[in-house]
Amino acid sequence: MTDERPEGIHILIADDQALIRVGFRMVLEAEPDLIVVGEAGDGREAANLARTLRPDVVLMDVRMPVLDGIAATAQIVHEVPDTRVLVLTTFDLDEYAFGALEAGASGFLLKDAQRAELTAAVRAVHRGDIPLSPRITRLLLERLAEQPTPTAVDDPTGTLTDRERDVFLAMGRGLTNTEIAQQLFLSESTVKTHVGRVLAKLGARDRVHAVILAHRLRLVGDGDPLPPLL
Repeated sequence: MTDERPEGIHILIADDQALIRVGFRMVLEAEPDLIVVGEAGDGREAANLARTLRPDVVLMDVRMPVLDGIAATAQIVHEVPDTRVLVLTTFDLDEYAFGALEAGASGFLLKDAQRAELTAAVRAVHRGDIPLSPRITRLLLERLAEQPTPTAVDDPTGTLTDRERDVFLAMGRGLTNTEIAQQLFLSESTVKTHVGRVLAKLGARDRVHAVILAHRLRLVGDGDPLPPLL
């Protein structure tokens, strides 16, 4: 007997407040392609359920008892690599949200996001896109510029073609596919193909981690243009 999962994006909700979980579940289950497969009240339970249920996306509150969302994110990314984590936070890119991104989260969303923002972010994370606004992308880049660079960082970019390297550097500056297409005089579909190849060759989970890698390797820096602060 085969274990067949219903078609759709399978989601685990992790938040220590039951009413928050109920609210998210109601919003998500109103969408035909979004399926809530479980709920967790703390980080340890979230990590355990992720291993068991293997959801496509985890909505992860960062401030939880027993095990916080940052540590839970790190466990899930390591133990369930096909699962992506979307962090829920109260403030724009605070220490908790930034720590979760460093731990492997694929993006973050404010808890007071509108219904359409929540569902769009879940779908974007599932696709491997970066669900961050230009303003938040800029804040992330500025935070990365302030972080000390590790003394030894493996450089996997030698496998990239010249064009893929151009795309990678543009991604590292926080440019969208549309902006990369305009800058490199390519079609958006061609850029999308290059982005997929870049992520695969670099072993990056998504665009967030491609941005972090570009800064860790010091391939982009303070003198490079950043997205407009909207």
